[in-house]
Amino acid sequence: MPSLELTQVSQLAGAILDEVETAVIGKREPLTMVLGGILAGGHVLLEDFPGLGKTLAARSFAQTLGLDFARAQFTPDLLPADLTGSFIFDQRVNEFSFRHGPLFTGLLLADEINRTPPKTQAALLEAMQERQVTVEGETFPLPRPFHVLATANPVEYEGTYPLPEAQLDRFMLQISFGYPTADEEWEVLSRRLARRQEDQTLRAIVDADTLLKMQEAIERVTVDESVGRYCVALAAATRRHAHALMGSSPRGALALMLVARSFAVIEGRDYVTPDDVKAVAVPVLAHRVAVKPELWMSNASGASVVAAVLASVPTPAALEADATTT
Repeated sequence: MPSLELTQVSQLAGAILDEVETAVIGKREPLTMVLGGILAGGHVLLEDFPGLGKTLAARSFAQTLGLDFARAQFTPDLLPADLTGSFIFDQRVNEFSFRHGPLFTGLLLADEINRTPPKTQAALLEAMQERQVTVEGETFPLPRPFHVLATANPVEYEGTYPLPEAQLDRFMLQISFGYPTADEEWEVLSRRLARRQEDQTLRAIVDADTLLKMQEAIERVTVDESVGRYCVALAAATRRHAHALMGSSPRGALALMLVARSFAVIEGRDYVTPDDVKAVAVPVLAHRVAVKPELWMSNASGASVVAAVLASVPTPAALEADATTT
């Protein structure tokens, strides 16, 4: 398949979002962020209250992107081998053969990821960063593309295991959908009445190969040095903020630039503006900021730190002016 032009990527991205939005109603902005993370080659953590469409969004993206889909229900008794797979003795050939786990897929839904112990959570680290798994000293590459959409419940803490900072840092974005408006909620109900069944199947807009071409095209997006340095300045400022126990790592600055590129293409541009960076800054950086323990009972949060940083770090003036006049 020939390479895609950025205009084609933008059109395909719009069609993907339109199709997903037929199932996940009224959430265009967070859905755009999820798609931006996928186009940037990353993984996304969906943290929100139960019943707000996190699992539905993951399944919908798998269908519209034409990816193989696997769901792993994270529970306290889940073992690393339940994710990666394991060697099983095959009596027919009198030798051990490797049986693949759910990680060997195009899009993995890691459902309620904070309900499994750290040992099992850590089994995802190599897969998310290196796109491979190692079992008993043997390394197995994962299929391409490979993306993890994980869900977490922010209100139930009994029987949960908070994700360590190293694991959180592997997620390119953390996104919340929030409650729908009354009209959006009625739309959910009316569409359910109209289709007369619970399940709904979305059409595939692209396939795995086309998604890879889209990701390759994103690499051609222009990023001015001043915008790149703006990403670095934002990440560095989170480390100096008075409320932050720990700020964003350099991986956060890189993720900020990568997701901003995807966002620019979805918006129909082949270059990144400071406004693109601002648009994705909170979902990219907030989960990488740890607030000081003495502030846990206050309104201080990673998101408030990032908001304060956005207000204090100077925006590249020349590019901001160019974006306004374009």
